[in-house]
Amino acid sequence: MAKLTKAQREWRPGMPKKRRSTKVMFASTVLLLEAFVVFFATLAVFGLRRGEFPPALILGTGIALSLVMVFACAVLSKPWGVALGWILQIVLILTGIVEPMMFLVGALFGLAWWYGIRTGIRIDSESAQREREQAEWNAAHGDTPPAS
Repeated sequence: MAKLTKAQREWRPGMPKKRRSTKVMFASTVLLLEAFVVFFATLAVFGLRRGEFPPALILGTGIALSLVMVFACAVLSKPWGVALGWILQIVLILTGIVEPMMFLVGALFGLAWWYGIRTGIRIDSESAQREREQAEWNAAHGDTPPAS
């Protein structure tokens, strides 16, 4: 039998499900897409610039950057996770030094990152407001949902 997670072990019937942050979901999506793009850009640079840079350096740096982007998805809910994401956006833009097309790709991903963070924060605050209003209504009307 598979090992249960902490949330699964602590779950009891009737417990409300913890809402997942939309900001974290949007940011994770952008970072994972970036990780794939960095991996394939690494292969492109390996094929195009193998004579200019040592192949081990190209592959090692590209794969390491991809793995750091995947790791960053796991820490986005921590206070410093979004800051790490911003640093990775800058690093992605700076990869344009090696392959100039990455300036454009990095800038577009940076824009997607900014939009995802901004929109995710707005959606999370709206959801929290709705939950507060629902809790107030439930307290005033006795935990029965409104009839449809």
